[in-house]
Amino acid sequence: MIPDVRPVAKTSAKTWVLVAAILGSAMTFIDGSAVNVALPVIQRELSANAAQMQWVVEGYALFLSALILLGGSLGDLYGRKRLFLTGIAIFTAASFGCAFAPNVQVLIAARCMQGIGAACAMPESLALISAMFTGAERGRAIGTWSGFAAITGAAGPVIGGWLTQHASWRWVFLINIPIAIGVFAISWRGYPESRDDEMPQQLDIPGAVLATLGLGAFTFGLIRSQGGQPGVLGIAALVAGVALIGVFVLVERRSRAPMVPLDLFRSPVFTAANVYTLFLYAALGGSLYFFPYLLIDVQRYTPTAAGAALLPWVLLMFVLSRWSGGLTAHIGARIPLVGGALLAALGFALLAVPGIGGSYWTTYFPAALVLGMGTSLFVAPLTTAVFDAVDTEKSGVASGVNNAVARTAGLIAVAAFGIVLASVFDAGFDKRVARHHMSQQTARIAHEDRARLYAGTVPNDVPPQDREELEVAVREGYLAGFRGVMVASVIVCVLAAVVALVAIPGRPRRAPR
Repeated sequence: MIPDVRPVAKTSAKTWVLVAAILGSAMTFIDGSAVNVALPVIQRELSANAAQMQWVVEGYALFLSALILLGGSLGDLYGRKRLFLTGIAIFTAASFGCAFAPNVQVLIAARCMQGIGAACAMPESLALISAMFTGAERGRAIGTWSGFAAITGAAGPVIGGWLTQHASWRWVFLINIPIAIGVFAISWRGYPESRDDEMPQQLDIPGAVLATLGLGAFTFGLIRSQGGQPGVLGIAALVAGVALIGVFVLVERRSRAPMVPLDLFRSPVFTAANVYTLFLYAALGGSLYFFPYLLIDVQRYTPTAAGAALLPWVLLMFVLSRWSGGLTAHIGARIPLVGGALLAALGFALLAVPGIGGSYWTTYFPAALVLGMGTSLFVAPLTTAVFDAVDTEKSGVASGVNNAVARTAGLIAVAAFGIVLASVFDAGFDKRVARHHMSQQTARIAHEDRARLYAGTVPNDVPPQDREELEVAVREGYLAGFRGVMVASVIVCVLAAVVALVAIPGRPRRAPR
């Protein structure tokens, strides 16, 4: 009797698709978190200003946030495996471009391409798992994927810091290459293709184009506004961005296959959950962009130490998120969401307290712990609130919209908080410079070339006799600006808590009998 090997093959395919999805996601998770730690070193080596360095992050975030919903639809229509591997290929090619970028302009362009690749690959990693697994097995597979996502997210800053310190920031991008080779080797024959055969043959291309142009123009206008002088171009970009986003809403309302189904927002709870997401993830994504600059350029941390500074926060999320999800089942989402937002506000307040110097354990470690507890409280309950606000058959698209809102919040907040930092920096910087007798060249740089100083470093063309005094002024100015950003983050977190208190139900939704 010949044994039936089909169940074994099926089990093997499930294993391979899970491994491929984990590795593919790891590329984007590691890269997304590791690059931030390398930014201060990249800024110095490429002689970039603060606005250019923001675009290194914003270019990636723009295309990922604007196209991630379209990426999910493309996979359902043309094949999830095909689009997953296409995204990995684009991301890998763009990683080469980042690693060998001769200047910051090429680096920004390559980061934009990485965002496009990530928008193709990220939604398909979970879609492949959902198509291959069913029932309780699917839940365990997604749990495994989530666990590895948390681990890679935690490891990313440490890996990025270590590579930047001991090798080069370019290796932060080159580590994607062996991972991509592993994904292609596993995917070649490891698991079958899947698609949604009942999906209408329609894609919301106009919506994707409008979202990209609108968010891009608005972000460009915000970055141009840093320093208080947006100019005609900056004001025009802000107006154009708002207008394009308005047209996007009209197009989505009339589209037969909208990228963002606006009828989801007829649910007050769904709307409130996404407003809460917008506020909380603006505080998280926007403010923490500036944290590595503070640690490396102001506090003189090594890149490795800077990468590990928020590790307690990530580890607490990993340990406590399952507990908070169970808590939501008993007391509802409102209390954890309010408590999580207020704890996050306290964490940002603690980040604003330290001056220059001091031990990590008495300065930033307490803040990392409080942020970890706050984030652990709201992440799982927020997901539950989103799912409970819509019918079960719409849970997938509801989750996708909420994910896009979170990424859009970080995109806009990095630029908006940059205005806060620059304004506070400018408010006291001239007085700090005036206390020192500097050369005319240094005074001119301090007055006219402020965009390079906003990044927390002193340009190389400052005369040697003035470097020490100007460094002190820049460090003090950046610290003051960072504190302003933390105050803004506290305010945004409190607003999120108010939204949850007023609009999120206090009791868990009862499952039908």
